[in-house]
Amino acid sequence: QVQLVESGGGLVETGGSLRLSCAASGSFLSLYIMGWYRQAPGKQRELVATITSDGSTNYADSVKGRFTISRDNAKKMVYLQMNSLKPEDTAIYYCNVRAAFAVGPSRADDWGQGTQVTVSS
Repeated sequence: QVQLVESGGGLVETGGSLRLSCAASGSFLSLYIMGWYRQAPGKQRELVATITSDGSTNYADSVKGRFTISRDNAKKMVYLQMNSLKPEDTAIYYCNVRAAFAVGPSRADDWGQGTQVTVSS
């Protein structure tokens, strides 16, 4: 099992910036893909960005050029730098990781509580 704790959300004006952090802990051996997802009211959860263990990144088209995902493997942390924020970025942001365990296949079943990001127009 992986425990994930997100932080860094808040209220910001259009065009502003926020940096989200996610700390992973638990009885896993290593972390593979780490990612950020978001869920706006009345909408399904969607992928925002992912980063592999060797640093390869992938972004949703809606955030390309504005958001940057990074990770610190030693600290078991993943970050999301969000610039040029828009009202449509308003959502609860969650991190998710695929972790390797001593027994069984890798899993990506666990989610944190999320952190609220609100962008005012």
